[in-house]
Amino acid sequence: MSNILNALLPGRAAAKAAAPKTKRINLALQGGGAHGAFTWGVLEQLLCDERLSIEGISGTSAGAVNAVMLADGLLRGGREEAQKRLADFWRSASSTGNLPALQRAVMERLLSFTPLEGSPVQAWFNTLSRYFSPYDANPLNINPLKELIERFVDFEKLRSSDDLKLFISATNVQTGRVRVFPREKITAEAVMASACLPTIFRAVEIDGVPYWDGGYLGNPVIFPFFRTTTTEDVLVVQINPLVRQATPMSSSEIMNRINEITFNSSLIGEYRAIDFVARLIDQGRLPRGTGPGQYRRINVHRILLDRFGTHFDAFSKLSTDYDFFDMLHVSGKRAARRFLDEHFDDIGVKSTVDLRAEAQAEWA
Repeated sequence: MSNILNALLPGRAAAKAAAPKTKRINLALQGGGAHGAFTWGVLEQLLCDERLSIEGISGTSAGAVNAVMLADGLLRGGREEAQKRLADFWRSASSTGNLPALQRAVMERLLSFTPLEGSPVQAWFNTLSRYFSPYDANPLNINPLKELIERFVDFEKLRSSDDLKLFISATNVQTGRVRVFPREKITAEAVMASACLPTIFRAVEIDGVPYWDGGYLGNPVIFPFFRTTTTEDVLVVQINPLVRQATPMSSSEIMNRINEITFNSSLIGEYRAIDFVARLIDQGRLPRGTGPGQYRRINVHRILLDRFGTHFDAFSKLSTDYDFFDMLHVSGKRAARRFLDEHFDDIGVKSTVDLRAEAQAEWA
């Protein structure tokens, strides 16, 4: 019957034939404080491209926040609603948002990681952190993140829908292992756990288990996609710079670089494992597939903040100014457009990241 209709309506058949092929991808969103606004821009540009379909999302820390905003928007009203939800969240998280003053101060610490070198704030924070833990310095356990995300995300609806595969990672304080929360287990508390910086906030307890920021062990996790999604393409939005040419010297610069290295280490470990499996598949030593005893050959793609992020210093992470967020947002859109212009045809075909070069050790 459809063939007859197509014969009678040649214009319809031609339009169908001319429709661009949709490519499915999984998104892995890294954490990085205020620089997560770069990811907002990347996501907005990806949502504008009708050639792409998102099957799975993984996020950690700020990436987890972006992930739930994206997923909630897609479930509520599709691409346009997802764009609006992300934009509204980052506007509210900025210094021009409408958080109460006390919560605003805590949000600034959440997004900044470290105070500005040489500032009175740094002297105060260093003295305080030397003698007090978050259990002493924040007795009311104030965390504006929970209230903010609950304002935007319908977690009950999110958990009940199976349209998207969604994963958030946190660090189990007791076992030292990564905890992956799948979509059906994601709550506001799980997002808080994924973004819980232990020097600022008390460990987030879920079912009696304490959790810290997921960036220590999975920033973000990629492996949950292997058995849950059909696509073998993962697009990583990586906002912690890989390379810095200058040697950090001030205390804030040193701490900033330690954070970058630490929060990239788990991702590099996953790159190494993916490359190892891909080489064994290519050599015919491992069977490729989704069945028992079979392995996926993952294509890894990446959009980096590196081109912009290496120009930022500790001061930039203090900013909660909306103009700064918007600058990162615009940079993210441009980076996503550049990636799609250069590599859209590679999606579904091959990796556009040299995983072996990324993950190999430096030998003397």
